[in-house]
Amino acid sequence: MSDSEDEIHDRQLKIVILGDGASGKTSLAMRFAQEAFGKQYKQTIGLDFFLKRISLPGNLNVTLQVWDIGGQTIGGKMLDKYIYGAQGVLLVYDITNYQSFENLEDWYAVVKKVNEESEQQPVVALIGNKIDLEHMRTVKTDKHQRFCQENNISGHFVSAKTGDSVFLCFQRFAADIIGIKLNKAEIEQSQVHGSKMEDNPLTMRPTVPLE
Repeated sequence: MSDSEDEIHDRQLKIVILGDGASGKTSLAMRFAQEAFGKQYKQTIGLDFFLKRISLPGNLNVTLQVWDIGGQTIGGKMLDKYIYGAQGVLLVYDITNYQSFENLEDWYAVVKKVNEESEQQPVVALIGNKIDLEHMRTVKTDKHQRFCQENNISGHFVSAKTGDSVFLCFQRFAADIIGIKLNKAEIEQSQVHGSKMEDNPLTMRPTVPLE
């Protein structure tokens, strides 16, 4: 197999996760990449980095390079460099914290500014996290949908704590970036995978404590 053929079947994507501190960005990245959930909140200072390889239709292996950006860095000098070159950006908020949703306008503005001169714009998606706390929701679903429509981006609801829809969210997002449509069977398979995540010790990796 030639190098060019090999590239078709093995892709690497840089995905940046942005949003306020305590919205669950690190928990989301850890749930996806390590299939674990840290019960204690610890603020990410600067940047954390996760890798996960997934399979997409057409015998395509995709390595997702997930950049977890600290929530206190919206005015930071390094933020532009973290975002630059990303093929995908996930805007994450906490459905029980209205301020975390409102502040996404600022985060999204930074993304657009960084990429205003780029030939290729990153694919962006809106993630409402903590759906396990539905009874404490302060951001109505129609607000979430309106943000998606106004900015022409996809939207997802997940729970990093329970793992609900996390794998499916990343799989669909990677497929969107590459331009692949998942069929119903593939989506259902992802949901089964997600429900088994916590029960499968073979896929667990030790959680690296965040500095």
